[in-house]
Amino acid sequence: MRIATWNINSVRLRLDLVLAYLRDVSPDVLCLQEIKCQDDAFPRLEIEAAGYNVAVHGQKSYNGVAILSKAPMECAPGLPGDESDEQSRYIEAVIPFGPRVVRVGCLYLPNGNPMGTEKYAYKLAWMDRLIGHARALLKHEEVFVLAGDYNVIPDARDVYDPAGWAADALYALPTRQKFRELLALGFTDALRATTDEAKQYTFWDYQAGCWPKNLGLRIDHLLLSPQAADRLVGVKIDRDMRAREKPSDHVPVRVDLRD
Repeated sequence: MRIATWNINSVRLRLDLVLAYLRDVSPDVLCLQEIKCQDDAFPRLEIEAAGYNVAVHGQKSYNGVAILSKAPMECAPGLPGDESDEQSRYIEAVIPFGPRVVRVGCLYLPNGNPMGTEKYAYKLAWMDRLIGHARALLKHEEVFVLAGDYNVIPDARDVYDPAGWAADALYALPTRQKFRELLALGFTDALRATTDEAKQYTFWDYQAGCWPKNLGLRIDHLLLSPQAADRLVGVKIDRDMRAREKPSDHVPVRVDLRD
């Protein structure tokens, strides 16, 4: 099974890129973040025509997540733990996978900037909720992939200028500590299971020539439960998507799992 994640930065603006990716890479599951539309505005018909089932947890103009799957799926929107949270940042699906099922969580973790504000407090609280939910799901001992835009730079290898980002909410020590707490539940960072190389970036800002200068960040991750990690075949960052016309500032990342 091929599972990909991609912060698309407006699915309606980049529908042609999504359809091209579905056609050329043919993921079994594609997790999208920052779709920036409500459920009824999602381009469902075009994606269904490409052979995919669609589950959406949208929000007008901001945030929003979706899961596209070749196989039928059972879905649940929203991250448990705070009924007052109106931001659409999490959706989960259970999808057939050979003789078993795979559980896929698609997340768009808060940015959190600027530090020292309610935005950063919300980020850390959201991460605590994610840790609690993930801990409960791991007890099922399923093939489970937690994929998305984490807005977390795990370590110095994952940012072009570590010192310059030290006070940013994506790389601040409390953020990285929360990410390590999540990993410590038993998850494997799929990319780091396959390579220790630096500069394996998934995001390049639109400003200051970041893409041509390769001034990037690795903030899009696929975390694997032990049962998923045992089936890991390979990981690929689809960098070429950043060079397309009118690209997202993120590129897809994908894993292949054997059944």
